Amino acid sequence: MIQETEIAIRPEWLHDDAHHRRLIADAFGLDPSRITHVEVRRRSVDARRRRPRFVMTFAVWIDEMPRLEPRPEFARRDVTAAPPALIAGFGPAGMFAALRLVALGIKPVVLERGKDVRARRRDVAVLNREGLVDPDSNYCFGEGGAGTFSDGKLYTRSKKRGDVRRVLDLLVQHGASADILVDAHPHIGTNKLPRIVEAIRNTVLACGGEIHFGTKITGFVREGDALAGVRTAGGDTIRGRSLILATGHSARDVFALFRRDALAIEAKSLAMGVRVEHPQSLVDRIQYRCAPRPENLPAAAYSVVQRVDDRGVYSFCMCPGGIICPAATAEGEIVVNGWSPSKRDSPFANAGIVVEIRPEDLASFASEGVFAALAFQQRLEQAACAAGGGRQVAPAQRLVDFVDGRASGSLPPCSYVRGLEPADLAEVVPAAMHRRLREALRAFGHTMRGYLTNEAVVVGVESRTSSPVRIPRDAETLMHPQVRGLFPCGEGAGYAGGIMSAAMDGERCADAVGRFLATAVPATPASPRPRAG
Repeated sequence: MIQETEIAIRPEWLHDDAHHRRLIADAFGLDPSRITHVEVRRRSVDARRRRPRFVMTFAVWIDEMPRLEPRPEFARRDVTAAPPALIAGFGPAGMFAALRLVALGIKPVVLERGKDVRARRRDVAVLNREGLVDPDSNYCFGEGGAGTFSDGKLYTRSKKRGDVRRVLDLLVQHGASADILVDAHPHIGTNKLPRIVEAIRNTVLACGGEIHFGTKITGFVREGDALAGVRTAGGDTIRGRSLILATGHSARDVFALFRRDALAIEAKSLAMGVRVEHPQSLVDRIQYRCAPRPENLPAAAYSVVQRVDDRGVYSFCMCPGGIICPAATAEGEIVVNGWSPSKRDSPFANAGIVVEIRPEDLASFASEGVFAALAFQQRLEQAACAAGGGRQVAPAQRLVDFVDGRASGSLPPCSYVRGLEPADLAEVVPAAMHRRLREALRAFGHTMRGYLTNEAVVVGVESRTSSPVRIPRDAETLMHPQVRGLFPCGEGAGYAGGIMSAAMDGERCADAVGRFLATAVPATPASPRPRAG
């Protein structure tokens, strides 16, 4: 007999299997000897009580030996001579699209503007050390996409968009800890993601797929209303009848291609604001109501939301035990983001606090049409750069000073590696956004006692929460309405928000490519090949 039960475990007993069995036996009223096997199905932290607990769901085998299903393994197929399908971008959407194409017997040919993850690390190190931005290799661009150096949080509410468990299983098969299969809010960590990304690349190559780094798309080749290939910055024309466009939310040059070629693209809402950092010990004390943090409890996180003038203001990409990083993709702009190592052991906790921006809020950019949000985003990032003084130094203000509209004479310690410059963020952030942020932060201080403190710092600006535009696609075929064979995908196209939803959308688009190629005319080989990176 197999039963499930949910048990509250004190943090100090988290790793004591014998203690777990005793509690399970008590819950069922059994002699512990009748329990033949126990498996953890889910684990979360309940901090609502005075003493936080882990809530664990166990599958329990009683009076019978377990017949355990083997873990799924990726079905490796040789696609060397299979019909090709192009993929632009090798972030989460592109990676999982490539794996799915292999499983379908289709050869993925990946075109990635940036560098492989090891070379990319060197460019990120230069950015951190010297403030120099490589426009094609940075925190947003390169193998693994923005997720590689931006934390690796795997939580999603998009359960209906695809197979969450399959994505998690694939990550485990490529080196992620099996803990992500049971944690309520799974997390890999920026220090471990590069190794997993590299393993996925090696799987694609071992199966006969192709991955070309340093290969940026500069145009679409069309024959009538059908895609026939792409042009690259290196002067190559790469033939192909299908393209999964998974270039990410910061590929502004790709959006410009749609404007240049008069291809349909749409305005959409997004959110922008600032990043707020507290000492992690303070967030632990607020959330767990005790200090120091009990053994085995993870660094505490928080999630807050407030409506101000019919606009949502909320926390985004909260990074407990985390670090603020420079995420700009061009010189003359400041963009901040956050990440956490796998142990979440930084002494700081940071989160984006962002305001919902709708197309009707951008009247002063009306001349830009559907690109109004993109123009606003650029203007905000340029203003932050001017206030910081250049070299990726970010403008900042103490939290209470920001809320009260008062200058900060000095700033508290901060994880942001490029350093901070005291600034009045009211001169960086537009008035309506600034007011909504101040009102919401004041409200957060009432709901989280201790949150509103000058030990915390507000850093500008958090502006890359999602794509500033949406590339339309048919709901059934997932193709662009004007170009047969073009499949807008992931965050950059406006159909995902994070690693998991992007990965699932990549799989969906790969499935759509499979259906399209099965009904289309025989494939044209994807040649000539681009120069390999």
